[in-house]
Amino acid sequence: MMKLFTTLLISVPLCISYAQEARDIVRKADERAKGKTSESVMTIRIIRPGWTREMNLKTWTKGNDFAMILLLSPAKDKGTVFLKRKKEVWNWIPSIERNIKLPPSMMSQSWMGTDFTNDDLVKEASIADDYEQKITGEEVIDERNCWKIEMIPKPDAAIVWGKVILWIDKKDFLIMKAEYFDEESILVNTMITSEIKMLGGKLLPSKMEMIPADKKGNKTVLIYSSIQFDKEIGDDFFSTQNIQLLK
Repeated sequence: MMKLFTTLLISVPLCISYAQEARDIVRKADERAKGKTSESVMTIRIIRPGWTREMNLKTWTKGNDFAMILLLSPAKDKGTVFLKRKKEVWNWIPSIERNIKLPPSMMSQSWMGTDFTNDDLVKEASIADDYEQKITGEEVIDERNCWKIEMIPKPDAAIVWGKVILWIDKKDFLIMKAEYFDEESILVNTMITSEIKMLGGKLLPSKMEMIPADKKGNKTVLIYSSIQFDKEIGDDFFSTQNIQLLK
């Protein structure tokens, strides 16, 4: 009995330590990708077996609470804006001059016809704070040694996914791959990152591919043109009033 009690005393702190390590790894990867603030220009290419569509957009983020996406092209979507302000997500549609608040149920829906969800782009959920993380192994991705980390949503978190698995580079804390599962643990999407280069003074993947598991030949490619980190951006920039002024 004493031996069992001693084993339990040792194993419980070890479990806590491993969980803390996984959480710290995910937090470092998240902070590296976003900085305190970020301003970026990117292209999103929707690829289907019979056609391809391209969009250009500009984004701003501030921590986990604020994000803004402005569509620059194509012409029919120009001026469309998505705003995340804490737990609220808004969509400004210039053609009807209306702000629409997106309900939580919309976060799992496709963003502008891409293979990314609204949550993927607007980041309503925080990978560092809204999941329980656990290191489940190690793998080599694109010649980089990676931790394999399983993330399960916290019970009180409003999360799109039933489970997410991340592969995070041990050297530079880059997210090299991610798998997204539904509540029945069925794979829905796989994200693969590549073309690592200096962006905004940081070594980061400049290309992301989101590939649906059940739609052969479909994928969405996101390519960063530029990123600027830690520029001063006030909270009032991320407001429903400012949405209508962006150009």
